[in-house]
Amino acid sequence: MKNKDYIIRRENPNDYREVENLAREAFWNLSMPGCFEHYFIHIMRNHADFIPDLDYVLEIDGKIIGSVMYCKSKLRDENGNEKKIVTMGPLCVLPEYQRKGYGKALLEYTFKIASDMGYDTVINFGNPDNYVARGYKSCRKYNVCFEGDLFPAALLVKELKENSFDGRKWYYYPSDVDTPCDNEEAVAKFDSQFPPKIKGWQPSQEEFYIHSHSVINSE
Repeated sequence: MKNKDYIIRRENPNDYREVENLAREAFWNLSMPGCFEHYFIHIMRNHADFIPDLDYVLEIDGKIIGSVMYCKSKLRDENGNEKKIVTMGPLCVLPEYQRKGYGKALLEYTFKIASDMGYDTVINFGNPDNYVARGYKSCRKYNVCFEGDLFPAALLVKELKENSFDGRKWYYYPSDVDTPCDNEEAVAKFDSQFPPKIKGWQPSQEEFYIHSHSVINSE
C-alpha cells in the first residue's frame, strides 16, 4: 500500500534487526524497566502460531517507523466448540512518530487482510486507551474471558465481521509464543546485542499495572 507519506509492506528478513530495534525503542521503560518486546518479535517469527501474511511494516523515506504482527489463537465455548481467531501484537511505532495515525494505518490495513483470510475476531491484551478508537471493546461486551471466568480490563476484542458473537461464553486461549519472554536471562542476553540503554521507572508502568491487573465484575 502506497500513501503520499508512507508505504505499508510485508516485513522481509532484511528488516529483522531494524524492526527489533524499533520495538525496543517503542517499548523501552513503557510497561516495565527496559522491555522484552524486541526479543518477543525475534522468537515469534519461528513459532508455529506466527502468521507471516499478517507481518507488516510502515516505511517513510526508506525508514521503518512502524510494525505490527499477529499470531494464531482460539476461543472455546462451554460445549467445547472452537473458534480460530488472531491475537494482535506487538504494534510498534517509533516514539517520535506516535500519535500521528501510523499505528491506525497499520491496524486498519491488516484488519482487512485478516478478514479476507477468514478471521472474524482479533484479540489484544493492552491499554484500552490506545485501542478503543480502533474498534476494540471490552471482552465483557462479547462474553470472552480467561478460564475461571476472569474478565480482565486489558483483554480487548475487535470484531472484524458484525455479529461474530451470539452471547455465549467463550474462553480465550492465547498462543504460548511469549513464554520464553519470562526468561529474564535470555531477554538480557538478547538485549546485549543492542546499544546500551538505561532502565528506569516512568508513570506509564503504573498505568499498565493497573490496567493489566484490573478485572470487570459481572453486570
